[in-house]
Amino acid sequence: MRAWMLDGPGAPLRVAELDDPRPRTGGVVLEMLAVHVPAYTDVVAQAGPRGGVPTPLVLGVGGLGRVLAVGEDVFGIAVGEVVAHIGLLTSDDVVAPEDFLTGWTGIGGRGERTPTIAAMQQRWRDGTFAERVHAPAGAVVRLPGATGAPHEALLGWFAIAAEALDRAGLTAGHEVAVLGATGQLGTVGVHLALARGASRVVAVGRNPAQLERLAALDPRVRPVPLVDREVTAAAIGEVDVVLDALGPTPSAEPTLAGLDAVRPGGVIVLVGGVRQDLVIPYGVIMRRRLRLLGSWMFRRETLLRVWRQAAAGVLDLRAVPLHTVGLDDPAAALELAATTGGSGFVVLVPGGAATRASDRRQARGGPDRQPDADGSVAGLG
Repeated sequence: MRAWMLDGPGAPLRVAELDDPRPRTGGVVLEMLAVHVPAYTDVVAQAGPRGGVPTPLVLGVGGLGRVLAVGEDVFGIAVGEVVAHIGLLTSDDVVAPEDFLTGWTGIGGRGERTPTIAAMQQRWRDGTFAERVHAPAGAVVRLPGATGAPHEALLGWFAIAAEALDRAGLTAGHEVAVLGATGQLGTVGVHLALARGASRVVAVGRNPAQLERLAALDPRVRPVPLVDREVTAAAIGEVDVVLDALGPTPSAEPTLAGLDAVRPGGVIVLVGGVRQDLVIPYGVIMRRRLRLLGSWMFRRETLLRVWRQAAAGVLDLRAVPLHTVGLDDPAAALELAATTGGSGFVVLVPGGAATRASDRRQARGGPDRQPDADGSVAGLG
């Protein structure tokens, strides 16, 4: 099979020919159908995954795949089903659970690479930028009715924002502000807030064109520009919930402005990539009875709920622009992902999976599935 291999920190991603994975204890073999390529993937590849992830490894996190084989001790997952690989693997320790992202950057909890994390990473080291992958069954979610279409690969990104909104207790009628709304995570946060019945969504971001697109979604969206990467609480206005989806910023001021905009009894949830420390106004939080929460990744149940919303038509995954790429040129794919940013998403559709599926259908005498409107081929296999 072919995959995008990272030989070491700073090395360019390369297309590698690898042996087909075989099912082992606790795992399933997936034919990857669609994998989201985050906008910052090139940063991960150049800097090397944080936390001392062992290399070489196949890079990539999450995605949609079809089950090809299951380990003998795996139950409830059948060959042929389309599933989501969530990327997050958690230890079985109830007292002090530890988790990390397979094939990617990121360790949960205190962010420390413990002996437990190191052992888990060694066994489940490879990610999903590949034609096939051996995945831990504990990181797989069945998606009844899914086809593996490219837009379905965005489920994980939506689930990250959904988990944060769950932690915030967002309900219909709440007024919401999304900081970093023109980034990929902030964009899906706006879509989710609207789908959940928010009465007003303040979209705060730096990209004027993307702000216009978000404002065109619904009259409830009010765009607010980040001018020189700054914004005031007055510009945001009072809200019940602030979703901080900001990426790395040179200042914590936008986050603190969001905190100041939360009305008494409200909540701000941190889910982005801000690398600044916050000066917490003790008296403000106490007197206004505010909640300041953190959120990282998502529960499997959250992703399943997002999928059910999408399957029911409550949430439209196709409402965000999408570009598809193949395995042949990882450098070009990463450049496209970086330059597209919040104005769209890039999804890897491994070409080998589509080719083999088409060959199998022709051998059976069956028709080929026609490309979707975005030019990608969905539901193969």
